[in-house]
Amino acid sequence: MSKKSNKGIIALLIVILLAVLFVGGYYVYGKINADIKGNPDDKTEYTLIIEKSDFQYDVSQKLYNNGIVINDSVWSSWMDKHYPDFKYINGEYLLTAGMSYEEIAEKLQNPDVSHTTIKVVIPEGYNVFDIAKTLENNNICSSVSFLEACKTKDPYEDSFTFLKDFPESNTVAYELEGFLFPATYDFGENSDAADVVKEMLGAFSSRLDSSWTDYCSKNNMTLYELVTLASVVEKETLGQGVAQDIASVFVNRLNSSTQLQSDVTIDYGNALREAGFSDEIVTSYNTYKCSALPSGPICNPGISNIDAVVNHNDTGYMFFFSYNNGSDFYFTDSYNDFSSQWEKLKDTNTNG
Repeated sequence: MSKKSNKGIIALLIVILLAVLFVGGYYVYGKINADIKGNPDDKTEYTLIIEKSDFQYDVSQKLYNNGIVINDSVWSSWMDKHYPDFKYINGEYLLTAGMSYEEIAEKLQNPDVSHTTIKVVIPEGYNVFDIAKTLENNNICSSVSFLEACKTKDPYEDSFTFLKDFPESNTVAYELEGFLFPATYDFGENSDAADVVKEMLGAFSSRLDSSWTDYCSKNNMTLYELVTLASVVEKETLGQGVAQDIASVFVNRLNSSTQLQSDVTIDYGNALREAGFSDEIVTSYNTYKCSALPSGPICNPGISNIDAVVNHNDTGYMFFFSYNNGSDFYFTDSYNDFSSQWEKLKDTNTNG
């Protein structure tokens, strides 16, 4: 075969290759262009969920992996060109593969279910009922779903090892009460209640101090019992600088096998009764009836009041009361002294 013939064959092959590339490129271009314009006949549906940690790359991957766009890079490039300053909003979006890119972009500015982040403050001393109401009022999750998510530790044990040492008891109303750390959170609207609970448990876990576990080891106490006692101190501590003395009273009572007899535990029991819990469970939180600590925490204490138990003052106090509407406290080791001083000062409490 002559060189001239070889050149002709090579030229023909080049022409064929260019033709194939042209046809292929035209076909791909047509597919991409059709995808951009949208095909109303394609009814494939997908609910896109954009979390607060998602960026354009994550959104593009989700759209591509679920058949809404034919190429994630094309979608990203189109968005960069047409919406260079686009802000993705947390939420849920019902999309179809037949939507044009313009329709998808418009849809992504109006979620079907908003997950917009809201700053929520959970104060120290809030119990599960207080937290549930706050979350519902801020459209984070329903009160019912949150309370249900707090009843058992089981779904969270693999994530938080401190839960594994909780007591097995049929008189504990909400197993996670006490460990829903009071703090300021950025929660998404319409969140899953279990995710909210997990974040709050994570906040407690990240602040779990070795001094707490050391105290428990030295005093034959579990972390659950420490937080239970701290929750009672939390609700009793109305003024400043008295938590360590209040803690000392309760520690002294426990060490002498004397009932705690704290009114705030009755208040919690009443809340449980209103929520439909049995008399057995309600009574188990009443420290005028149970021999020592209540069945479980009665609120979610802050760090300061857990520390107040760990570092309680070394006193002989066995009794205390507040007066001047809770602004002052009286401590004593004598019941007769307690009774006589109470008669003198009780009328300074006018808030009922």
